[in-house]
Amino acid sequence: MAAGKLVMLAAGGTGGHLFPAEALSHALHARGQRVVLMTDTRAAEYAGSFPAEAVHAVPAATPSGRSPFAMTGALLKLAKGTFAARRIIGRIKPDVVVGFGGYPTVPPVLGASLAGVKTVIHEQNAVIGRANRFLAGRATVIATGFAEVGGIAEPLKAKCRHVGNPVRPAVLEVADRDYEWPGEGKIRLLVFGGSQGARVMADIVPPAIQLLSEAERARLSIVQQARAEDDERVRGIYEKLGIRATVSPFFKDLPAQMAAAQLVIARSGASTVAELTVIGRPAILVPLPGSLDQDQAANAAFLEKAGGAMRILQPDFTPRRLASELSQLIAQPAHLTTMAANAKSAGIPDAADRLADLVIATANFQN
Repeated sequence: MAAGKLVMLAAGGTGGHLFPAEALSHALHARGQRVVLMTDTRAAEYAGSFPAEAVHAVPAATPSGRSPFAMTGALLKLAKGTFAARRIIGRIKPDVVVGFGGYPTVPPVLGASLAGVKTVIHEQNAVIGRANRFLAGRATVIATGFAEVGGIAEPLKAKCRHVGNPVRPAVLEVADRDYEWPGEGKIRLLVFGGSQGARVMADIVPPAIQLLSEAERARLSIVQQARAEDDERVRGIYEKLGIRATVSPFFKDLPAQMAAAQLVIARSGASTVAELTVIGRPAILVPLPGSLDQDQAANAAFLEKAGGAMRILQPDFTPRRLASELSQLIAQPAHLTTMAANAKSAGIPDAADRLADLVIATANFQN
């Protein structure tokens, strides 16, 4: 792939898909490649800062079983998006299209396949998502974030290449900060849950802290993400307990907060797990329930097996259970240090470079 050739990235929906696409874009630019982004019309509104020379928006929707009418409407929207994507691809002629999962990537990747353009799909989770499962048969290469990915049909496994999950530059900037053994001093606790997970953290974590002994609470300082409607409630409990806490709906410097933490309580999205391993921080992970693929449960199981995290499924995530686990960790801070080292050993900090090399090799491949 000669310098200056064009790579189209397809990502949308959530930060979990856009973050690795952003990391890949930086890696491709460092190799002298050109990058454009194709996304859905919803994500296009906040993709203005994405490192690409152009952003193309096409219609997309997520099929669900809510009703036959809704399903038909979503499929028609995806078909419309696919034809729009194919027209754009025919006009700008990318050398390769890279999709990052989620239904917003179906029109670009399917459109590219129909146009005869090579495609790479990247699966961030430990279980392949429905959109990527649909696209896998047409993809030239399947890049994976985890060494083992469930749900991939046996004949397609020959297409798989394990590269890891690309992380944002902000994560790499703090990845060399050593884990600080808390000893008998303060244990800095970071709590976040993303857009779909902050409520359960607000409901469970403060009551769990209340159940700790006064001596145990004195060991903690807390940084917690809480939705605006939960902010006052969470803040009030910590103030009443005399705990130093920073509570906010959003942290722009979340990677830096993660690096400063000695224990993280969070959901287990693929980006969160990747960032925990690259930075090397111990965690209590609470997978988002209800997803058909149970991808977050699989992600958390990976890090638990590596010894870097404890997985608590949401039905078991009660104030009493969390207080019990926190009490044991506070009493054995050396275990936190071991978990941090285990998490770090599972990290792939150069995942963006690995994926960039794979994309370039795919674009160069001659059928």
